[in-house]
Amino acid sequence: MEERSVDVVVIGAGTAGLGAQSAARKAGASVVMVEDGPYGTTCARVGCMPSKLLIAAADAARAVDQAPIFGVHPEGKRVDGRQVLERVRAERDRFVGFVLQQTERIPEEVRVRGRARLLSPTRVRVALEGSDEELELNARAVVIATGSSPYIPPNLKPLEAKLSTSADVFEWEDLPESVAVVGPGVIGLELGQALHRLGVRVAFFSPFEALAHVHDPKVSEVVHQVFDEEMELHLKVDAFDVSEAPGEEGGFIVRWHDAQGTPGEARFEKVLVTAGRRPNLEGLGLEQAGVPFNDRGRPDFDPRTTQVGDLPIFLAGDAANHYPLLHEASDEGRIAGGNAANFPDVRAEIRRVPLSITFTDPQIAVVGKSWRELDHEQCGVGEVSYTNQGRARVMAKNKGHVRIYADRDTGRICGAEMFGPSVEHTAHLLAWTIQCGMTVFEALNMPFYHPVVEEGIRSALRSLTGDLRMTAGNAEKLRYGPGT
Repeated sequence: MEERSVDVVVIGAGTAGLGAQSAARKAGASVVMVEDGPYGTTCARVGCMPSKLLIAAADAARAVDQAPIFGVHPEGKRVDGRQVLERVRAERDRFVGFVLQQTERIPEEVRVRGRARLLSPTRVRVALEGSDEELELNARAVVIATGSSPYIPPNLKPLEAKLSTSADVFEWEDLPESVAVVGPGVIGLELGQALHRLGVRVAFFSPFEALAHVHDPKVSEVVHQVFDEEMELHLKVDAFDVSEAPGEEGGFIVRWHDAQGTPGEARFEKVLVTAGRRPNLEGLGLEQAGVPFNDRGRPDFDPRTTQVGDLPIFLAGDAANHYPLLHEASDEGRIAGGNAANFPDVRAEIRRVPLSITFTDPQIAVVGKSWRELDHEQCGVGEVSYTNQGRARVMAKNKGHVRIYADRDTGRICGAEMFGPSVEHTAHLLAWTIQCGMTVFEALNMPFYHPVVEEGIRSALRSLTGDLRMTAGNAEKLRYGPGT
């Protein structure tokens, strides 16, 4: 068995792994990056990019459906499911190609294909791909960036091979007639609504009431109302069961009891399981390496340093499951790679303000502190409904509700839960204000053009001033500041 000594071993070559090896090499470390699957990130191959391509097709179909509102009457709408999915795959493969080019530019001696497992905190054994040979790597530090995989609930495990996950959708040859979506989280809502708008009969099922991690009661109420008007939602279901449908037609029979205990049954061509993702940590030898676990059974790591306990092991990206988002994975990879290269000189970094976006229509975003994370005695709330917001009505997209939170004493903005048009953009504005430590009054002093959806944010901020413990100085700023 071949043995090699290196400074840093990176396990995984996705967004976090690529960032980690780059940061470690820039710090002067020798690096080996091990990957046991196809190159190409989750985002490019089965996540962010192909899902947005499907949503773009759904947006085009929706625009045709909505055109009569404006007096425009298109004729002969037809959705070619095969063509829709062919474009999704073609553009997806283009994005993956860019990642592959980036990966191939990494020196060959850095890249190793095979399955890695830890023998100790600094020893990694790799079963090399395509052979019976093994490689043992002795390192000063290890970065685990193994990504995540779709989670299949235990009661659906017997049918796992026949069910669809978010990764399978983009490989369908044609759009199905009907789909049952199990789990209306971020991925489930995005894909389910897109399929619905492309003419697929879609129903959502969940034992929970929340949609896409929205927990602010007022925002959640509007989210439920809007999506319930458009799509078939079965929330807080019990006795949920899926079985193969009899006969040549095939498909699946879904049975459930609703929140009132009333039984239901329906047949679907496909069942799409979007019940979340789980870190790829099995078989890595974490216990053998002495990795400490938290009360949720996950490796206990510090998100500021990405270090696991006091070990020379660092965790990044979806494997860390801190904020499983591309920009967070990129940051964590950079932090982990730098700290691994400089171990034991481990440095903490201030993390960016949390920002998550769900690309439904209307869009959903959670910025900074969510409703569940607030100190409700200390935080004031401002809000706006998009029902009569000027630009939203112009576009016939006047559905949604935004709530912004700020410290009652200092006026500093600390979070928001958002549902409405163009939220992917307005959420960034709020994230930037929080990251810069801005107060409500400072944000109101920024320019707001007319007519734009950003004016809705200004309305929510104005509303928020009424829930702060006002001082004379703050009142003066509010009265005379520009843009108010």
